[in-house]
Amino acid sequence: MSIEKTRQIIAERLKAHGQAHLLSFWAQLDSRQQSRLLSQLEKLDLPAIDDWIARYIKNPAAGNLGTDLAVAPSYPPVPDGPRQQRKYSEAIDLGKKLISDGKVAAFIVAGGQGTRLGFDGPKGDFPVTPVKNKTLFQTFAETIAAVRKKYDAICPWYVMTSPLNHDETVRIFRANDYYGLNTDDIFILEQGTLPNFDFDGKVLLADKDCISWSPDGHGGSLKALYESGALKDMKKRGIELVSYFQVDNPLVNIFDPLFIGLHALDDAQMSSKAVQKKNPEEKVGVFALVNGKVTVIEYSDLSKEQAQRRNPDGTLTFDLGSIAIHIINTSFVEKLNEKGFSLPLHRAVKTIPHIDRHGEQIAPDKPNGIKLESFVFDALPLASRSVILQTVRQQEFAPVKNATGTDSVDSAKELIIARAAHWLESAGINVPRKPDQSVDAIIEIAPSFALEKADIKTKLKDIPTIKPKDKIYLA
Repeated sequence: MSIEKTRQIIAERLKAHGQAHLLSFWAQLDSRQQSRLLSQLEKLDLPAIDDWIARYIKNPAAGNLGTDLAVAPSYPPVPDGPRQQRKYSEAIDLGKKLISDGKVAAFIVAGGQGTRLGFDGPKGDFPVTPVKNKTLFQTFAETIAAVRKKYDAICPWYVMTSPLNHDETVRIFRANDYYGLNTDDIFILEQGTLPNFDFDGKVLLADKDCISWSPDGHGGSLKALYESGALKDMKKRGIELVSYFQVDNPLVNIFDPLFIGLHALDDAQMSSKAVQKKNPEEKVGVFALVNGKVTVIEYSDLSKEQAQRRNPDGTLTFDLGSIAIHIINTSFVEKLNEKGFSLPLHRAVKTIPHIDRHGEQIAPDKPNGIKLESFVFDALPLASRSVILQTVRQQEFAPVKNATGTDSVDSAKELIIARAAHWLESAGINVPRKPDQSVDAIIEIAPSFALEKADIKTKLKDIPTIKPKDKIYLA
């Protein structure tokens, strides 16, 4: 079909759906630009866009938490009583077997850039460890390598990028020789995108030959697994469980036998780790039961009364914060996609560069449009069963989001050092402390040395005396 005939067909479709402006600059484009624009226009699901405009742009519904909001049940970090001790022991054994049998894969959401960190590149390439300055990607790769050695297992790693950083991420992995991992066991896939809109529901143009697109949110990761062929690859390998985590947490326990085992024992489809909130105002999603289903409620959707509600002992009623760590069945991911992707979209009012009707580039200084995205935790209420395992924040959660202050690289390094000190002290090693009880040394434990606290006890002879101000790297 000729390019002109294709244009005519697409122009009719666009007009019927109120998006004819997307071809306004056609006559100003050369043949290459015209082909580029047509290929993007053909990807637009115009009936779906009509629905999105009606539901999320022109008539956005207020968040509805349902009429039955209750505390979500959870497992504590340490078993409570003999019965639970037995279950935890059984779960750990089962989790170890599932890892050893090659039934578990790692899945990282790594589509972000390091812009907020003052870093020009994919966030996964940001250096974060306190002694060796290893990047996030290297930290996770070394963890996977250590798990592979400890359990004599193949542990595939699925890495989701975004259009913002896909090519650069691939280059980084190649330049680092895939961090010593088998290239056959690394699958790099790209996240999907959705068009951006103005407040009237018109799709924005980034340029005369290019639609304005944005990544479709971390919920889009479950769609990307399906559409990229990654899920098919998992099924071929016999992978049953996906360990989902995000790129900005260097303390994540990717292959946690207890978490994996509890999920499997309880026949769950999607499970989560949680930490206790620091205070009612902490900006993390909160776990609750909404009409009987495990749900993560965004902090902005909780009323002040709900956020500050307390139990008779003074603890927060809704105190379980989401840290974006999940175990997800591959069969559940398939179910979410088999009849069209199931997760809802959310609107975000944003500042979006674009061109106006005259073709002039606009760099707005205030929010001017709407981006749509899906959230991975919206899959939780769709699961037939969902487990929540509480974990200790200082042991597994050190988000690297900001250049300074809270959730920064400095706070993450402090947490990495603090966890290392805790592990060493639990094995009887003396760690120097300052008067305020913070660690008076810089300590980094490589995954090859210890994956968990219990591993330290088998390495005591390899640990030197630690003196104040020392810089210690254990590998």
